[in-house]
Amino acid sequence: MTVFASLPADAQLLHVLKRFEKIVPSLLQLHDAILRSESDLTAGERELVVAYVSLNNACEFCYGAHTAIAKMFGIDATILEELHGDLDAADIPAKLKPVLAYAKKLTLTPAKTVQSDADAVYAAGWTEDDLFDVITTSALFNFMNRIVDGSDVDVPSDLTRPEANRPKIESYMAL
Repeated sequence: MTVFASLPADAQLLHVLKRFEKIVPSLLQLHDAILRSESDLTAGERELVVAYVSLNNACEFCYGAHTAIAKMFGIDATILEELHGDLDAADIPAKLKPVLAYAKKLTLTPAKTVQSDADAVYAAGWTEDDLFDVITTSALFNFMNRIVDGSDVDVPSDLTRPEANRPKIESYMAL
């Protein structure tokens, strides 16, 4: 049930975006700039960050959607399952742990991020550009999680459709 009386009771995110379309072109362009531009973090790794931010925000819609998209881009389902537990103990590539830790801290306690958090990302082999990609990815999905949860939209049933039947999202502008 959405909070907008002008939308159907079972409204999904696309209903909200069509109803309040003034931001859509800029928003989708920003998605592409952050999630599909050139980066040392693959599209799959950035989608993994999106899923992790959304998991930490308890945004079921975005977590489900971006878990599926991360899988489309080659992120192993077991890595996504490991996100539900202790990140330090998780069976996740060591290079990704400080990236995900930074995204989590920026999501849950942004004012408490410190230089040592960034230093851990650098020590894992990432650059300043890579860290900025993590920061902007996290920021974008904290924003999107608020739009989705604030609008109280339903999670579409096609999120559970097998990945083999889903087209790979190369561009958000094409949606």
